[in-house]
Amino acid sequence: MAEVTLLGIAQDGGRPQPMCKKPCCANVGLDERAFPTSLGVKFEDSSTHLFDATRNLGDQLEIWQENLPSHVWLTHAHFGHVDGLGLFGRETIGAQGITLHVSQQMKQLIQNTPQWAIMLEQGVFTLEVYTTGDEISFGSETIIPLLVPHRDELSDMHAFIIKGKEKSLLYLSDHDTWEETLSLYNCKLVREWLDKFDIDTAFIDGTFWSYEELSERSQEEVPHPPVSQTIAHLGIRLPTDPEIYFIHLNHTNPLYDTSSLAYRTVESMGWKVGFQGMRVTL
Repeated sequence: MAEVTLLGIAQDGGRPQPMCKKPCCANVGLDERAFPTSLGVKFEDSSTHLFDATRNLGDQLEIWQENLPSHVWLTHAHFGHVDGLGLFGRETIGAQGITLHVSQQMKQLIQNTPQWAIMLEQGVFTLEVYTTGDEISFGSETIIPLLVPHRDELSDMHAFIIKGKEKSLLYLSDHDTWEETLSLYNCKLVREWLDKFDIDTAFIDGTFWSYEELSERSQEEVPHPPVSQTIAHLGIRLPTDPEIYFIHLNHTNPLYDTSSLAYRTVESMGWKVGFQGMRVTL
């Protein structure tokens, strides 16, 4: 069976977020730190797959308790999801021959960014391009990229379905709105979309509890569906629904506090908040 480990649950800046002096970050203890969202997967053929490479790569590899990944998959180009790539290079780990799976847009960005292009020349990475809907098999287990709408200043954005022998998991770290994502797949409801792809467990973008967290910034600048909106769409979890865990939490998100009304609301409706180090077998 495939084993999935959640290696981080925070938005790109982590928790505490650098330079944040607000109460949400002021008294965060070492055991309360949250690393940017990332996923580690080990398949039965012994291949190991890291989804997103964050600046906390070293800590996350310790959580995963695996050797270096044989494959790295990038969702998109925003810094929190890619700024760990350099740690695989000669200056730090000195890895060789890791297969880096990217979209065509991401491939062009890597080849045109000197710090990353030299890692290709040095053999740290070899590039493999995926397109949405590809079924990429590793023995009896499969990875399927899905295009989803998200700010594309540098590259497009893909979620991933990871299919084990018995179950399937969706990794959706970021997207702009449910309306756009569902429309892209001719669906009207979140349940319909998850059912379309036969999802058993989903790690879903939970960046903000509500747009009130944005303060001076606008919804257009940092679009993400608020958790309060997502659970309003879903309603109470039904026995036939997949398990949904919210991840990619901004440092301002009250879901970090298990005693908060927001956390209790999510749990009371049958949904969950992801936690660093949790494991799922597929």
